[in-house]
Amino acid sequence: MVTADRMAEMDMGPGTDLGGFGWFVGVWAVMMGAMMLPSLAPRASVPFAAGFLLPWIAAGMLAYGLTQGIRSLDPAFLDWGRAGPYLAGAVIVGAALYELTPAKRTCLGHCRVPQLPGGTASTRVVRLGIVRGTWCIGCCWALMAALFALGVMSVVWMALTAALIAADKLLPSALAASRLTTGLLLVLGIAVAFAPEQVPALTTPV
Repeated sequence: MVTADRMAEMDMGPGTDLGGFGWFVGVWAVMMGAMMLPSLAPRASVPFAAGFLLPWIAAGMLAYGLTQGIRSLDPAFLDWGRAGPYLAGAVIVGAALYELTPAKRTCLGHCRVPQLPGGTASTRVVRLGIVRGTWCIGCCWALMAALFALGVMSVVWMALTAALIAADKLLPSALAASRLTTGLLLVLGIAVAFAPEQVPALTTPV
């Protein structure tokens, strides 16, 4: 609910303006809580969850810097009327292909370990959360890149990404989850590149 409220009317599709640094970091932190915490075991403690989110907040800061740096160059070829759809589609297809790599399988293996610490707050539990969050970035960074390509301020695409992340970590078969994600992203990437007007919920930049 907080995420939807903060992101209301902010979706401008691929290339969405990220706003000021402080505002974006606040929104990003709430988004990561909404997207990542449901896939953690219910018994995970608050300190573990807090540690888990810290690497994702750092990753969001990095993504903000990269995005704003590229935007400051004002490359005309990235306009939606030129190469924009093909670039967005390529990022999404790249995310699909990453699902098939050994790096993805290794990181996902660490993410799917069921034992999570419970109990009271401790520095050790926070550190364990940071380690698991870092593995999660290795597992899911390409999905987050696809989210940026679709419109990072879209609640619809955020919810789809969260569902794919949860499927990756929670479905009994990691292979089935990977095939599901790969197929969906391939279709979506091709559609965004060649027929963006036919993609439901995709806001095309003006």
